[in-house]
Amino acid sequence: MRTRQRLPQRNWLRQRWLVVVVGIAVAAIIGVAAFFVIAPDPGPAGPRALTSDEANRLAIARFRNYEAGGRAVTITVPTTAGGLVITGSIDYRAKLGYGVVHGTGRDSSGNGLIQWDATTVFFHPMANVPAEAPASPPGSDWHRRTLRTSGSSLDSSLAIALNLGSDRPDNAELLPQNGAAWVGQDEVGGHRVDVMSGPAARGRPGTAGNVRYWVDSDGTMRRVRADVASEPQPVVIDFDTQDYVPVQPAPGVTPTR
Repeated sequence: MRTRQRLPQRNWLRQRWLVVVVGIAVAAIIGVAAFFVIAPDPGPAGPRALTSDEANRLAIARFRNYEAGGRAVTITVPTTAGGLVITGSIDYRAKLGYGVVHGTGRDSSGNGLIQWDATTVFFHPMANVPAEAPASPPGSDWHRRTLRTSGSSLDSSLAIALNLGSDRPDNAELLPQNGAAWVGQDEVGGHRVDVMSGPAARGRPGTAGNVRYWVDSDGTMRRVRADVASEPQPVVIDFDTQDYVPVQPAPGVTPTR
């Protein structure tokens, strides 16, 4: 009689164990299926050839900056002395940039206001540098020098940032022919972007990919990263990092508008 009384209990335990095992297996299958259904497709790995849409968006990216009139920028400049960060605005129609310079390490001695065009750099030293440049540049104490075309990561960065605007789109058909390619996808400032490497510089074969562009769905630049010959690290230019403030020329500066 004792044996007959234990059998139902064993059967009940065996059935309960089977239910638990089956439940775990079903949950695992559902979880795997959900992963394949819900997990985002990372897309193909780059680099690869640009599609026609990507080539068109890259072709109008510099024109978008010109069309906007100006953009707020943060330029991170690599240097052997510690690095510089320029926060300000660029007027792409007047070809004039203006901002505040913050340095780290030994470069902190170069803190102040900066304004530049295609050929000249104007610097106004300041002991206590504000977070953002004043809307109206100071009326005096500006030091003027020629913008160097080589040997200075700062001047190279200024020239690159200024050249990111054009009064007409680039040729979308020539970009892929000259080495432009799709590299991947990213997100900048809440904007989903395609990362594209630029074509070779005119007259300089082997330079394709030296510049990368983070471009959103309507061809607006969100970030640019460019190699500079004087430093192992690239310059990084981020757009719309703060509100755009129209650029007013400092004393002695004549816009090319």
